[in-house]
Amino acid sequence: MQPFRVHTGVVAPLDRANVDTDQIIPKQFLKRIERTGFGQFAFYDWRFNADGRPNTTFILNQPKYKNASILVASKNFGCGSSREHAPWALADYGFHAIIAPSFADIFYNNSLKNGLLLVQLSEEQVGELQKRALQPEYNVTVDLENRHVTDDQGFSATFDIDPFRRRCLLEGLDDIGLTLRFADQISSYEQRRFGQSTQV
Repeated sequence: MQPFRVHTGVVAPLDRANVDTDQIIPKQFLKRIERTGFGQFAFYDWRFNADGRPNTTFILNQPKYKNASILVASKNFGCGSSREHAPWALADYGFHAIIAPSFADIFYNNSLKNGLLLVQLSEEQVGELQKRALQPEYNVTVDLENRHVTDDQGFSATFDIDPFRRRCLLEGLDDIGLTLRFADQISSYEQRRFGQSTQV
Protein backbone atom coordinates (compact mmCIF):
# COMPACT_ATOMS: atom_id res chain seq x y z
CA MET A 1 0.00 0.00 0.00
CA GLN A 2 1.37 3.39 -0.98
CA PRO A 3 1.56 6.08 1.73
CA PHE A 4 -0.98 8.88 1.47
CA ARG A 5 0.10 12.29 2.75
CA VAL A 6 -0.97 15.10 0.41
CA HIS A 7 -2.69 14.77 -2.94
CA THR A 8 -3.76 17.43 -5.42
CA GLY A 9 -5.96 16.38 -8.30
CA VAL A 10 -8.84 17.09 -10.65
CA VAL A 11 -12.25 16.77 -9.00
CA ALA A 12 -15.18 14.88 -10.53
CA PRO A 13 -18.64 15.52 -9.02
CA LEU A 14 -21.06 12.62 -8.61
CA ASP A 15 -24.26 14.18 -7.32
CA ARG A 16 -26.13 10.94 -6.61
CA ALA A 17 -27.14 9.81 -3.12
CA ASN A 18 -27.02 6.17 -1.95
CA VAL A 19 -24.57 4.95 -4.58
CA ASP A 20 -24.22 1.26 -3.73
CA THR A 21 -21.32 -1.08 -4.28
CA ASP A 22 -23.15 -2.91 -7.09
CA GLN A 23 -23.07 0.32 -9.08
CA ILE A 24 -19.44 0.97 -8.17
CA ILE A 25 -18.45 -2.50 -9.39
CA PRO A 26 -21.28 -4.66 -10.84
CA LYS A 27 -21.48 -8.28 -9.71
CA GLN A 28 -20.61 -9.80 -13.11
CA PHE A 29 -17.04 -8.51 -12.73
CA LEU A 30 -16.32 -10.10 -9.34
CA LYS A 31 -14.87 -13.31 -10.77
CA ARG A 32 -11.32 -11.99 -11.00
CA ILE A 33 -8.95 -13.30 -8.32
CA GLU A 34 -6.51 -10.38 -8.40
CA ARG A 35 -7.02 -7.02 -6.70
CA THR A 36 -6.03 -5.15 -9.85
CA GLY A 37 -7.82 -4.64 -13.13
CA PHE A 38 -11.21 -3.66 -11.70
CA GLY A 39 -10.91 0.01 -12.64
CA GLN A 40 -12.08 -0.57 -16.20
CA PHE A 41 -15.38 -1.86 -14.80
CA ALA A 42 -16.00 0.90 -12.23
CA PHE A 43 -19.50 2.39 -12.61
CA TYR A 44 -19.83 0.17 -15.68
CA ASP A 45 -23.62 0.27 -15.94
CA TRP A 46 -23.53 4.07 -15.83
CA ARG A 47 -20.47 4.58 -18.00
CA PHE A 48 -21.69 2.37 -20.84
CA ASN A 49 -24.96 1.89 -22.69
CA ALA A 50 -26.49 -1.53 -23.33
CA ASP A 51 -24.69 -1.73 -26.69
CA GLY A 52 -21.31 -1.22 -25.00
CA ARG A 53 -20.80 2.33 -26.21
CA PRO A 54 -19.85 5.05 -23.70
CA ASN A 55 -22.78 6.88 -22.14
CA THR A 56 -21.84 10.47 -22.96
CA THR A 57 -24.27 11.85 -20.37
CA PHE A 58 -22.45 10.22 -17.45
CA ILE A 59 -20.20 12.65 -15.61
CA LEU A 60 -17.01 10.55 -15.74
CA ASN A 61 -17.26 10.25 -19.52
CA GLN A 62 -16.98 13.99 -19.98
CA PRO A 63 -13.51 14.93 -21.29
CA LYS A 64 -12.75 17.42 -18.50
CA TYR A 65 -12.98 14.60 -15.91
CA LYS A 66 -10.76 12.18 -17.81
CA ASN A 67 -7.88 12.60 -15.35
CA ALA A 68 -9.97 13.06 -12.20
CA SER A 69 -8.36 11.58 -9.10
CA ILE A 70 -10.73 12.99 -6.46
CA LEU A 71 -14.43 12.03 -6.48
CA VAL A 72 -16.93 14.27 -4.67
CA ALA A 73 -20.01 12.15 -4.04
CA SER A 74 -23.26 12.55 -2.13
CA LYS A 75 -24.53 11.01 1.12
CA ASN A 76 -24.39 7.32 1.99
CA PHE A 77 -21.79 6.53 -0.67
CA GLY A 78 -20.80 2.85 -0.81
CA CYS A 79 -23.95 1.37 0.67
CA GLY A 80 -25.19 -2.12 -0.23
CA SER A 81 -23.08 -5.27 -0.15
CA SER A 82 -19.76 -5.50 1.66
CA ARG A 83 -17.69 -6.35 -1.43
CA GLU A 84 -14.09 -5.21 -1.03
CA HIS A 85 -13.90 -5.01 -4.81
CA ALA A 86 -15.56 -1.55 -4.65
CA PRO A 87 -12.53 0.32 -3.23
CA TRP A 88 -10.26 -1.81 -5.44
CA ALA A 89 -12.19 -0.62 -8.50
CA LEU A 90 -12.18 3.04 -7.46
CA ALA A 91 -8.46 3.02 -6.69
CA ASP A 92 -7.63 1.14 -9.90
CA TYR A 93 -9.73 3.63 -11.88
CA GLY A 94 -7.44 6.36 -10.57
CA PHE A 95 -9.15 7.86 -7.55
CA HIS A 96 -6.98 8.69 -4.54
CA ALA A 97 -9.69 10.21 -2.37
CA ILE A 98 -13.49 10.25 -2.12
CA ILE A 99 -15.24 13.19 -0.45
CA ALA A 100 -18.86 12.85 0.69
CA PRO A 101 -21.19 13.83 3.55
CA SER A 102 -21.44 10.19 4.70
CA PHE A 103 -20.27 6.70 3.81
CA ALA A 104 -21.54 3.19 4.49
CA ASP A 105 -19.57 1.75 7.41
CA ILE A 106 -18.21 -1.42 5.78
CA PHE A 107 -17.23 0.42 2.61
CA TYR A 108 -15.51 3.08 4.72
CA ASN A 109 -13.39 0.53 6.57
CA ASN A 110 -12.60 -1.47 3.43
CA SER A 111 -11.45 1.68 1.65
CA LEU A 112 -9.10 2.86 4.38
CA LYS A 113 -7.60 -0.62 4.67
CA ASN A 114 -6.83 -0.51 0.94
CA GLY A 115 -5.25 2.94 0.85
CA LEU A 116 -8.24 4.86 -0.49
CA LEU A 117 -8.82 7.96 1.64
CA LEU A 118 -12.44 8.79 2.45
CA VAL A 119 -13.11 12.35 3.62
CA GLN A 120 -16.36 13.23 5.34
CA LEU A 121 -17.45 16.88 5.08
CA SER A 122 -20.79 18.58 5.65
CA GLU A 123 -23.48 18.50 2.97
CA GLU A 124 -22.99 22.24 2.45
CA GLN A 125 -19.24 21.85 1.93
CA VAL A 126 -19.72 18.89 -0.41
CA GLY A 127 -22.35 20.80 -2.37
CA GLU A 128 -19.96 23.70 -2.79
CA LEU A 129 -17.21 21.40 -4.05
CA GLN A 130 -19.59 19.72 -6.50
CA LYS A 131 -20.62 23.13 -7.82
CA ARG A 132 -17.01 24.27 -8.21
CA ALA A 133 -16.11 20.96 -9.89
CA LEU A 134 -18.27 21.94 -12.85
CA GLN A 135 -15.47 24.32 -13.83
CA PRO A 136 -12.82 23.01 -16.23
CA GLU A 137 -9.79 21.46 -14.55
CA TYR A 138 -10.95 22.21 -11.03
CA ASN A 139 -8.33 20.98 -8.57
CA VAL A 140 -8.47 20.31 -4.83
CA THR A 141 -5.72 19.46 -2.38
CA VAL A 142 -6.42 16.79 0.23
CA ASP A 143 -3.88 17.01 3.04
CA LEU A 144 -4.05 14.01 5.35
CA GLU A 145 -1.17 15.19 7.50
CA ASN A 146 -3.08 18.32 8.52
CA ARG A 147 -6.58 16.95 7.78
CA HIS A 148 -7.43 19.80 5.40
CA VAL A 149 -9.21 20.09 2.05
CA THR A 150 -8.40 23.26 0.11
CA ASP A 151 -8.47 24.79 -3.35
CA ASP A 152 -6.93 27.93 -4.83
CA GLN A 153 -10.27 29.76 -4.77
CA GLY A 154 -10.62 30.13 -1.02
CA PHE A 155 -12.28 26.84 -0.09
CA SER A 156 -10.97 25.36 3.15
CA ALA A 157 -12.35 22.58 5.33
CA THR A 158 -11.04 20.34 8.09
CA PHE A 159 -12.01 16.69 8.42
CA ASP A 160 -11.79 14.07 11.16
CA ILE A 161 -10.33 10.60 10.82
CA ASP A 162 -9.52 7.83 13.27
CA PRO A 163 -5.91 8.39 14.45
CA PHE A 164 -4.96 4.75 13.92
CA ARG A 165 -6.31 4.67 10.36
CA ARG A 166 -4.67 8.01 9.65
CA ARG A 167 -1.29 6.65 10.76
CA CYS A 168 -1.73 3.52 8.63
CA LEU A 169 -2.46 5.65 5.55
CA LEU A 170 0.42 8.02 6.22
CA GLU A 171 2.82 5.09 6.57
CA GLY A 172 1.29 2.96 3.80
CA LEU A 173 0.41 0.08 6.12
CA ASP A 174 -2.38 -2.36 5.26
CA ASP A 175 -3.24 -5.29 7.55
CA ILE A 176 -0.39 -7.38 6.14
CA GLY A 177 2.05 -4.51 6.53
CA LEU A 178 0.98 -4.04 10.14
CA THR A 179 1.52 -7.74 10.83
CA LEU A 180 4.95 -7.74 9.19
CA ARG A 181 6.10 -5.04 11.60
CA PHE A 182 6.08 -7.81 14.20
CA ALA A 183 7.87 -10.34 11.99
CA ASP A 184 10.76 -10.81 14.46
CA GLN A 185 8.41 -11.47 17.38
CA ILE A 186 6.33 -13.86 15.27
CA SER A 187 9.43 -15.73 14.15
CA SER A 188 10.69 -15.96 17.73
CA TYR A 189 7.33 -17.31 18.91
CA GLU A 190 7.22 -19.89 16.12
CA GLN A 191 10.72 -21.08 16.98
CA ARG A 192 9.80 -21.48 20.67
CA ARG A 193 6.56 -23.24 19.74
CA PHE A 194 8.37 -25.59 17.35
CA GLY A 195 10.94 -26.36 20.04
CA GLN A 196 8.25 -27.20 22.57
CA SER A 197 6.40 -29.46 20.14
CA THR A 198 9.56 -31.52 19.41
CA GLN A 199 10.08 -32.14 23.11
CA VAL A 200 6.67 -33.75 23.59
